[in-house]
Amino acid sequence: MPAASSHLPETRRSRLIAIGLICGAMLFFALLDASAKWLSAHMDPLQTVFVRYAGSMVLVLVLLNPWSRPGVLRTKRPVLQGVRSLLLLGSTVLNFIAIKYLQLAETVSIMFAGPLLVALVAGPLLGEWPGPRRMAAIAVGFLGVLVITRPGFGGMHPAAILSVFGCICYSFYVLATRQLAAHDPPETTMVYSGVAGTLVMLPVIPFVWSMPQTPLAWAILLGTGLLGGFGHWLLILAHRLAPATVLAPFIYSQIVWMIVLGWFVFGQFPDGWTFAGATIVISSGLYLLYRERVRKLPETAARID
Repeated sequence: MPAASSHLPETRRSRLIAIGLICGAMLFFALLDASAKWLSAHMDPLQTVFVRYAGSMVLVLVLLNPWSRPGVLRTKRPVLQGVRSLLLLGSTVLNFIAIKYLQLAETVSIMFAGPLLVALVAGPLLGEWPGPRRMAAIAVGFLGVLVITRPGFGGMHPAAILSVFGCICYSFYVLATRQLAAHDPPETTMVYSGVAGTLVMLPVIPFVWSMPQTPLAWAILLGTGLLGGFGHWLLILAHRLAPATVLAPFIYSQIVWMIVLGWFVFGQFPDGWTFAGATIVISSGLYLLYRERVRKLPETAARID
């Protein structure tokens, strides 16, 4: 008992640090999206995608390279690594194009449907079939996406469709990441993401590149790589200190940053439909997390006993 008691403060401290790291990562990702939206008025979004991945690749290889981390490039599932990297790249491309026309809060609200889609397709792909309560939460969550996009009612720019497809790509990327976690360390996966994204986008650059005209444009463009790289690095550090079930609810803090940045940088504030839909989607996602913790609780209690 004394040993267990002394261990509790350390565990709580680690979890608090992890929560701070995950919230910091969400801030970096919100700043990345805001930067991409600002840059879309000055250059092709594909140019921003390339610099985001190239800058991130340089940063990651400085921190994680074969000399400082021997074996970091060694993967047991090279095909899955490639597919996962392409899914992440596809999600980024679709998001950066959509964000040119949509508000920041609108795109992130649609992306928050990702956990719902992951829970839905994890059944046939991973054998993790959702029960009736989780299925109901998934259905309600997708209803929230319809409230945000309002298809057929002219309430949102058609670019919302790109956000929906970006969410689909991101969901399958999450599933691929979960499968890779059993074979490769997260550092290896992070390196492959940056390298693959850069190499795939490289042939596109000659057709879309335009020279930034101001020092501010250069700074924001180069900053996208740092924001993306540091954001993913903070995610890795956070998940080393606390389980995903503890950290997952704090991912939704990103919408706060997106609303604030959208308001102060672009003078855009979400309408009532976006707030209502986002509330539905986030509530459904949180309920799924709750059901996941309830489902695992008996197993945890058994291990403690």
